[in-house]
Amino acid sequence: MAARDKLIVALDIENEKRCYEMVKILSPQVDIFKIGIAPFTDFGNSVLEELGKAGKKVFLDLKFHDIPNTVENAAFAAAKKKVFMMNFHCLGGTRMMAHALKGATEGASAVGGNVPLLLGVTILTSMDKEEMNTIGIKGTVEEQVAALAGSARQAGMDGVVASAGETKMIKKMLGGEFIVVTPGIRPEWASHGDQKRVITPRQAIKDGSDYIVVGRPIIQAADPLEAAKKILEEMEE
Repeated sequence: MAARDKLIVALDIENEKRCYEMVKILSPQVDIFKIGIAPFTDFGNSVLEELGKAGKKVFLDLKFHDIPNTVENAAFAAAKKKVFMMNFHCLGGTRMMAHALKGATEGASAVGGNVPLLLGVTILTSMDKEEMNTIGIKGTVEEQVAALAGSARQAGMDGVVASAGETKMIKKMLGGEFIVVTPGIRPEWASHGDQKRVITPRQAIKDGSDYIVVGRPIIQAADPLEAAKKILEEMEE
């Protein structure tokens, strides 16, 4: 895949008008946009429709985590919107993720669309070992990511969301076809913000990430399109 097929820009923008403006600005270079819980809660259906009209792909990043039946219904509804990919917390368990697969498959069939890529969320990139341990999850981040990725594969997920630092391990353990989507991407010229397990675009691609998610380094840049171009160039390297 070309670099632009691997770049996902996170539209973590709370102003609907500005969100659409950003899509227009970035459209010459960006084909996949991530819609997270804040913009989706505020104006979700509208932004999904606008992205569809613009011919863009949507990563619906709502991190579903609930009882299996509820998640199955949510996956059914999301798949009917013809999103490109969506995600589910692995901590919900293999049965929950298996129900998500069932719901997404049936939702896509109901509208004659493709089944979205389904991803399990392992350990959030804003967390490190110490913070993870405070909520009762023991061991190292790498140990937990490995276990959770394995559960996602068992449930039928297409891949996982994980730090690029764990990409090599996941690919070795579960195979090259198992997708790894990497958030927490920060070019060397960008601030880390609240991310703790970060990596550069160049290193993420080198280590085998199939898609990288970039938000603030692009959308908060003085020139977002130029920032996207710089990241794509770095990915190509």
